[in-house]
This record gives sequence, structure tokens and C-alpha cells, in this order.
Amino acid sequence: MQIDEMRLDSSRKQKKGLHFILASVIIWAIVFGILSTSLPILTKNLWTFCATTPLVPLAFLISKLIGVDFQNKDNPLTKLGLLFSFNQILYLLIAMWIYPTIPDKLVMVIAIIFGAHLLPYGWLYQSKTYYVFSVLIPFGALLIGLFQPPQILALTMIFVEILFCLFLVMEMKYQSKPLS
Repeated sequence: MQIDEMRLDSSRKQKKGLHFILASVIIWAIVFGILSTSLPILTKNLWTFCATTPLVPLAFLISKLIGVDFQNKDNPLTKLGLLFSFNQILYLLIAMWIYPTIPDKLVMVIAIIFGAHLLPYGWLYQSKTYYVFSVLIPFGALLIGLFQPPQILALTMIFVEILFCLFLVMEMKYQSKPLS
């Protein structure tokens, strides 16, 4: 199988990672709920970190509901997609430093890391939507995060992730030829 065929196979069988983006809508809703409480900021931040942990199990459950081949073991590019996700874990070290140092900016940093890690998926899934949102999310999170409270950013992220899902669905439906 040629590389473009593998990318197309991955894009189709994994529905461009829609299951993970749908799961992130749920995660951001949980984060918004946490940030809307009267808990101290460090406690909110701890719970925010905890709220991100069910992403993979949620994505797995959603993959079953929407018919995604979660592992796509026949395609070697699946391992590359996994590697793309692992780089985000390394960037979370920055968020861990922000946690006690500049606690009111933790959510902004998490949103920036989340958005930026999406860039290589534009290539993997041959997706203009990923390319656009991988730039839109970090810059939008920076602007909103600098001037608004964290719960406004979390609420914005819910809206942005829903838009992201809608654009992915449209892209899957109407994309007649893969990007080169």
C-alpha cells in the first residue's frame, strides 16, 4: 500500500479522529463545570488535570457508537498517529510547571497544547479542518486566556470543539479527493 493510500485508509476507517474530538467536547464541558465552582484555583487546576484523563476511554466508547476502527491494526500509520498524541504528553510538563506558578493561566496553556498537537493530524488525515483548527485553537486560546477568566475559555473551547466536529463531518461527507 502506498503512503497516500494508507493515509486515506486511516482517514476513512478512523473517521478523521472524530471520536477523539467528540470526547474532547465532553472533557471541556467537565472542565467548564469544574471552573464554574467556588473551589480555590489550585484545587480547580488539580481537578482540571484529572478531568483530562478519561479522554482515551471516552474516545474508545464513542468510536463504538459511531463505527470507528479504533486500532486500525492493518495500517502502519496508526502507530504514527499514536506518536503524534504522545508528543502532547511531553508538552504537559509545561502545564505542570504553570499549575503552581501562574495558576490562573493553566487552562489557557492546556488549550494551547491541545490545539497545537493537532497539526500533524492534518497530514495524517489529509484534512484542511485539522490544519485550520490546529492554528485557530492555540491563537484563540492565547487571546481569550490572556483577557478572560478560565471558565470563559473552557466554554469557548466547548463551542470550538463542536464546530471542529461539524467541520470534520462535512469534510468527510464532501471531500472528493485527498490533499497531497
